[in-house]
Amino acid sequence: MGNLGVPELLIIAGVIILLFGARKLPEMARSLGKSAKAFKEETKGLRKDEDAPEEKPAAVQPQQQLPQAQPPAPEPPVQQAQTNGVTPKSVEQPNKNV
Repeated sequence: MGNLGVPELLIIAGVIILLFGARKLPEMARSLGKSAKAFKEETKGLRKDEDAPEEKPAAVQPQQQLPQAQPPAPEPPVQQAQTNGVTPKSVEQPNKNV
């Protein structure tokens, strides 16, 4: 089955021309060529990525000394409002437009 001679190839070409028509064959060949070109470019890009050495810094830079953190300033105490012994209630008014 692996031995394809000239007569077999001519028969295969004739069947392809009959199936697809002579007008479609150049268009199909062009699209096949574009696909092969795109595939070749992608594989070339992948090879470049594999061949490229990993980027390493040229020299190790010493860490910068940051100023020492200062503790946050204490917050001022919250003053309680004088209520004369009465507990304040929230001011909610019912919606009268319902």
